[in-house]
Amino acid sequence: MRYANSSVSNLSVARNWRMRFLGVSETCDLGSLYLRLIEEGHEVRVSVSEPLADGTMRGLVPRTEDWRAELDWVRAGGRGSAILFEAVSEGLGALEDDLRAQGYSVIGGSAFGDRLENDRDFAFGLLEELGFATAPQRRFDDAAAGHAYIAERPHRYALKFHGAGDGSARNFVGVRDDGADVAAVLRAARGASLPPFVLMDFVAGVEMGIGGYFNGARFLRPTCLDWEHKRFFPGDLGELTGEMGTIATYRSNGEFFRQTLERIEPALRAHGHVGYVNLNTIVNESGIFPLEFTCRFGYPGFAVLDPLQTRGWGDLFARMSDPESTYFETSADFSAGVVVTTPPFPYSRKEVEAPVGLPVWIDKKLHAADRAHIHWGEVGMSHDMMVTSGLYGWSAVVTGTGPTVVSAASAAYEHLEALAISDMRYREDIGDKLIRSDLERVQSLGLI
Repeated sequence: MRYANSSVSNLSVARNWRMRFLGVSETCDLGSLYLRLIEEGHEVRVSVSEPLADGTMRGLVPRTEDWRAELDWVRAGGRGSAILFEAVSEGLGALEDDLRAQGYSVIGGSAFGDRLENDRDFAFGLLEELGFATAPQRRFDDAAAGHAYIAERPHRYALKFHGAGDGSARNFVGVRDDGADVAAVLRAARGASLPPFVLMDFVAGVEMGIGGYFNGARFLRPTCLDWEHKRFFPGDLGELTGEMGTIATYRSNGEFFRQTLERIEPALRAHGHVGYVNLNTIVNESGIFPLEFTCRFGYPGFAVLDPLQTRGWGDLFARMSDPESTYFETSADFSAGVVVTTPPFPYSRKEVEAPVGLPVWIDKKLHAADRAHIHWGEVGMSHDMMVTSGLYGWSAVVTGTGPTVVSAASAAYEHLEALAISDMRYREDIGDKLIRSDLERVQSLGLI
């Protein structure tokens, strides 16, 4: 197989008009989305605040040191031009709301969305008010109190940390019915500085999410279904990560939408939220049990959805800037996304030393249409070569589409064969459990 150092493809995408997009970012997680907008003919400028992410998308996406200095530039872009916020962090949602009040089109989050994602007590209080079935859970501020709770109430638990900035690898899902394994984790943490955490009763079933783009008034139809693979290794072994791969589709989700996101629309509308919203759940014969909200662009979720959104990101964002819009065009296929990582993932370079600047190679024979399924992550250009960069080792997401989960996953792994990075890792079983049992189980419940 012959490889060449990778460069950006000249993907031709239908567009209605030229717009301007200003990305406000900590680590430039939406790099491949910015590349797509540029390929569609739009203007993009991105600020990156994390020093260790300085090389991410360098030489690929135009950068600005001060995004506030670009506000006049984005406003002058006219209809559809917008500010894109990537993250959820303290005070950021309120800033987005303030910019909307000044007349800017802002896509990403809101103060309300930040609270839904970061404050589990608030989120589950709202869900219970709306009539959702919820698993018992309790918040703690120190390890000793959580340990005592388990001793008084033996059960199988999931341990989850509160707030933004706490890595998924710190969370822990117990396997013992008496909670002894979670208790051991808390006992080991005594004396350490821990953020607030939640002990949630474990609920068995199929983990699946539903997500949609909210335009300030309603969710654009259709919404998507997704099945994430969060463990580091095949067979769901190893650390919990942000995500190692996902199966997603826009088909057959009407009933699931009516029982979940549709019930949340009035609250999002009342708070002027504009952005992507995902509700992760456990589904079983007793119902749909919410787990958590994501009220921002998900990574790698946005990349997995990209090949299913047939008119591109510019068209979608224009519709999100218009509260009268109701739908956008999508494929009826499944999309499979495989996350390609390099060390120090699933940790960060603030915790583990790992090199950057490793060359990224792609098979020269890969056709342009197939290259569009490689969504670059923490990479940048150095000495006319694409190299690894960034904080975490999120190097790329490789997708494939097809009318079935099997065909989508097969296409993704075929595309992945064209990629070569030193020390790259990925799971080889994305979609296997869904094919084997989970999809049929959810269908039997009449939810899709």
